[in-house]
Amino acid sequence: MQAKIFKKMKIVSYNVNGIRAAFRKGIDEWIAKENPDIICIQETKARPSDLDLSPLNKMGYSDHWFSAEKKGYSGVLTLTRERPDEVVKGISHSLYDSEGRVIRTDFGEYTLLNCYFPSGTSGDARQAIKMEFLDDFYQLIEELKKTRPKLIIAGDYNIAHTPQDIHDPVRNKNTSGFKPEERVWMDKWFGSGFTDPFREFNPDKIEYSWWSYRAASRKRNKGWRIDYISVSDVLKDKITSAHHANEAVHSDHCPVVLNLDL
Repeated sequence: MQAKIFKKMKIVSYNVNGIRAAFRKGIDEWIAKENPDIICIQETKARPSDLDLSPLNKMGYSDHWFSAEKKGYSGVLTLTRERPDEVVKGISHSLYDSEGRVIRTDFGEYTLLNCYFPSGTSGDARQAIKMEFLDDFYQLIEELKKTRPKLIIAGDYNIAHTPQDIHDPVRNKNTSGFKPEERVWMDKWFGSGFTDPFREFNPDKIEYSWWSYRAASRKRNKGWRIDYISVSDVLKDKITSAHHANEAVHSDHCPVVLNLDL
C-alpha cells in the first residue's frame, strides 16, 4: 500500500550529539511542542534497544534507524507520522554504511534522505574519507535524480558554505569544515539542481546551527552553519519557510526547520 502523501510537510533536521542525552534534556517535550511531520536525527550514538521511544510513538511517529556498527558512534534516525513506502538503509558502501551515515525514506513521489556527513576534524585520514564521501554521495544523488527527482536531503553536512555561514572565516579558512575544496563542493551541490531554503528565504541573515562547547561559543554566538535541508529545484516553489530553532538546546547543534506546501 502506498503511503498517504503529506499535503503539507514540516521537516526538522537535528544533530542531537547523542539521542539518550537529548532525551534527558527534554527533546521529546520540544518535539511535542514543535509538532513536525518528519524528524531527521543525526549522531544518535545509539541503537533501537538503547532507548524507549514510546513517548514519540504515542505522538504518532514511526521510527526508522540506521545505526553504526561501533557502539556510541554516529547513526541516523528518521521519525515520521506517515509510514514510508520504502526505507533504504545505507548507500551500498561498506565504510560509510558501517558508520550509519544515510537512511532514505520514500513517500509517494517524494524521497527524503537523512544524512550525517563525515567530519574531517580528527586528522588527514578522516579528511580524505570525508572528501571521498562527498564525491561518492554526489554521484549517488546524480543517479537517484533520474528516477526520483523530487528529493529532500536533510542532515549535518559538516561544511559551512560561505563566509556568511561561519563566525570567523579568515582564521578558519583552512579548517576542516571550511576548507576551500569543501566549499567548492557545496558550490557544485547547490549548482546541480538543489536549493538551500534557509538562504533562499534569508539571503542576508547571519545564523548558525552548531557551536563548539568551548569558550561559551553558543552564548557568544560564535558558530557555524553546517546543517542543511536541501530541496530539489523542482520543489522550490513548494517551500513556504525555513529557519533555525535556536531555542532548542538539547545538543551543540540546533534544529533546522523546513515547511513545504505540497
